[in-house]
Amino acid sequence: MDEVIKLAHGSGGKLTHALVQQVFLPYFDNPALAAMNDSAVVQLLGGHLAFTTDAYVVQPLFFPGGDIGRLAISGTVNDLSAQGARPVVISAAFIIEEGMKVEELRRVVASMAATAREAGVSVVAGDTKVVAAGAADKLFITTAGVGTLLLQDAPTGSGARVGDVVIVTGTIGDHGMAVLSARAGLALESALRSDVAPLNRLVEGLLLQGIAVHAMRDPTRGGIATTLNEIAMASNVEIVVDEERVPVADEVRGACELLGFDPLYVGNEGKMVIMVPAEEEGRTLAYLHGHPLGRRAATIGSVTAQGKGRVLLKTAVGGHRILDMLVGEQLPRIC
Repeated sequence: MDEVIKLAHGSGGKLTHALVQQVFLPYFDNPALAAMNDSAVVQLLGGHLAFTTDAYVVQPLFFPGGDIGRLAISGTVNDLSAQGARPVVISAAFIIEEGMKVEELRRVVASMAATAREAGVSVVAGDTKVVAAGAADKLFITTAGVGTLLLQDAPTGSGARVGDVVIVTGTIGDHGMAVLSARAGLALESALRSDVAPLNRLVEGLLLQGIAVHAMRDPTRGGIATTLNEIAMASNVEIVVDEERVPVADEVRGACELLGFDPLYVGNEGKMVIMVPAEEEGRTLAYLHGHPLGRRAATIGSVTAQGKGRVLLKTAVGGHRILDMLVGEQLPRIC
């Protein structure tokens, strides 16, 4: 590993994985952490809880479709939901740069409160630190969240099985391109909006349908390409993705083509990647299409072989190529 931390170490891609594997896991290693899911399942007082933590450094603080406050609540909720848990309580800590306008902070907190009500969770603990001007960039937020498992056999990031279909709950790349559009000097499509949203009610409804969800993750940093690689490696399977079936909004595709980004690697904050048995595909899509956050859900591929730990992309011209995990940093500070 390089001896100096780079922006790419925060991309969610290969360098992030190397950092976790080589620096953090050797010191903190334990069964709950080693599962490397979006949240950890721990046994406490005879029951099972999901527990997660996250940090938010998005720049700018406000962007089309959301802000850092909505992002902090939604990201925490979605990490718990991906583990098949019902989010219950959240804590939040605020690192504030001297000179930030109180009105801006008030807008962020109001947005967090509104998103927490939308998700049905409570922010029950917190902390505030103020640092000198130049020691931070206006505002960073860290959160922790606790949820209760809805099912005994909850989905994980390592449960994909041969014969599963791969479903994404909507269009990809919306969040990353919306944040990029808000940055100074970039005049992109005005229709670009982040998809940031709490997905707990969507996921809970799906699980309560009785559908056997084998694997589930939210494809944030690194996009669905990185998330699918994480699932393929953790499950030791081969996943084949059909490029033409991946839903991408026209404005996102246009912006990606203009700027040279691949939407498969652009981050999302309001989508889930779900793997279910092929015989459950119709029922899963019917449920998702009936939910406001799942109307553009689509089957994008399948799990084809055991023992591979890789992702293949079936291209628009009919060939196949390796779809690798994100290498380097494509869009820093989008979450």
